[in-house]
Amino acid sequence: MSKDALIHFFQLNIPTSKQVINDIVAPFEERDLSKNDFFLTEGKLGSEYMYLEQGFLRAFTLNTEGAEVTTHFYTPRSMVFEVASFFNRTISQESIQAMTDCKGYVITFEQLNHLFHTIPEFREFGRSRLVTGFVALKQRTLSLINETAEERYKNLLVSNPEIFQHAPLKQIASYLGVTDTSLSRIRRDFQKK
Repeated sequence: MSKDALIHFFQLNIPTSKQVINDIVAPFEERDLSKNDFFLTEGKLGSEYMYLEQGFLRAFTLNTEGAEVTTHFYTPRSMVFEVASFFNRTISQESIQAMTDCKGYVITFEQLNHLFHTIPEFREFGRSRLVTGFVALKQRTLSLINETAEERYKNLLVSNPEIFQHAPLKQIASYLGVTDTSLSRIRRDFQKK
């Protein structure tokens, strides 16, 4: 199978030679997930890092009552991994599950570290991705504190409208930190505007 999409992604994000891009892409292997398949299960070690070419996944955990709470949605052209488990080599507290059929390319922890240590351009790419991810996490945390549910809904609708086509409202509600009933009311109010 061709790795053209993966090559294109790295060409857009890493200013370097074609040979270096080929060296980066070489260890990645194609991975297909069917809808509802797990990329990672809570209680397991996150040992793979995936570039998601097609499809949608979600990360979730269980709250103290045992209900699922969505912590993140992964959309095409994103990197999929559970950062704490992957980098700290600890058991994951989250699961990552396919919401649709998915296609991507995976690399192991050991292979990723080899790229970090041998290709400076890839190390810089990884650093940049982690900073971007940390900023997004910080913004999400603050939004749960200082934005209304309506504002969080509007921001998700603007930033990731495709999520609403693939995720059940229950998962979206838990991601936004609201009940299903509140989300239904918010959606009704938005449709009236």
